[in-house]
Amino acid sequence: MKAKAGRILEDAAIEGETVGGKAKARSVTVNRLESPLGWLRSRGHISERQHDAGERLRDDYERAQLSQRITMAWDAAPVARSRGGSGDMPDLSGSQMDAKRRFEGAIDAAGKGLGDILWRVVCAGQGMREAESALKWPARSGKLVLTLALDRVADYYRIV
Repeated sequence: MKAKAGRILEDAAIEGETVGGKAKARSVTVNRLESPLGWLRSRGHISERQHDAGERLRDDYERAQLSQRITMAWDAAPVARSRGGSGDMPDLSGSQMDAKRRFEGAIDAAGKGLGDILWRVVCAGQGMREAESALKWPARSGKLVLTLALDRVADYYRIV
């Protein structure tokens, strides 16, 4: 693994073709810090507008805290100034609820059946091959469907 500014490069093996009954070994260098959406953008598979829509969707997903917790919540209990109740805490649930509403609105705007590919690639960070396999789609079909979904999400967020 080689570390460069903003990148962690790693050689990854790819299942190759079989030639004469033997598997042909191939490998590629992968940047582990690059998101699948960023990878698609850097190679010209999606437009800047589609990339921005995906980033907005992921931002709302993370702000709404819709992903599962991996560890225990270590938030401190509110301190009471008197015996009657808890101390004043900022209401963070309002911004979380707004983000959740925007996220759900964007997924609904994408249309029926397109939320799965959006969630897998944009929010969960799965690669296109992994997402296509999980959804049992033919190879190279996910990119077309993802671009359609991202266009609709960009319309929802009013990205020009």
